[in-house]
Amino acid sequence: MPPTLGNGKICYIEIPALDIRQSAAFYQKTFGWNIREDNAGNISFDDAVGEVSGMWVTGRKPATEQGFLISIMVNSIETTVKKIIANGGKIVQPIDEGEPAITALFSDPAGNVFCLYQEQT
Repeated sequence: MPPTLGNGKICYIEIPALDIRQSAAFYQKTFGWNIREDNAGNISFDDAVGEVSGMWVTGRKPATEQGFLISIMVNSIETTVKKIIANGGKIVQPIDEGEPAITALFSDPAGNVFCLYQEQT
């Protein structure tokens, strides 16, 4: 199924990387993102539900401080935290079971900070 198209939708992101293949492997193993490589060797991704795509880029400073923050929705924050650590990431803010969601902050292998987001059940 193609992604939802619509005016104002966030559709594409570029994530700074120190090593593009390492970052691609991290997101594929941790979140199940679909990794694509074109004939020129450019590596891109589609998120696990096929709604957001993007690529990793070198030569840009990783977003290592909390500022603009992107959240990645997960089914189990505890399971995902284990995958993050096993695949070369770090937890930078522990799990917070606040309302209306359970969250935690992590950094990827390049140091980019993202939020994990799990709906409260």
